[in-house]
Amino acid sequence: MARDIQLTLIGKPGCHLCDDAREVVQAVMAEFEKDASRNVALDEQSILDDEALRNRYAEEIPVLLIDGEVHDYWRVDPVRLKTAICAKA
Repeated sequence: MARDIQLTLIGKPGCHLCDDAREVVQAVMAEFEKDASRNVALDEQSILDDEALRNRYAEEIPVLLIDGEVHDYWRVDPVRLKTAICAKA
């Protein structure tokens, strides 16, 4: 049975670090496309659309959550992300 893993990228439009983080996350996700043991999904949220997110993360964006827990902020390391996804077995 496949394990569902939810990634959440919190950022805002026009944020170059957010764009960089998105590229890293999408590249890592592509490595798991044929992995039947994990279903990795990405949800993007903007701090401009959610006051609670803005209050909590405005100084840290981009923020990447894995299954609701903060994994990284400012910069997403692809090796660290891949390792974290692999650990979710």
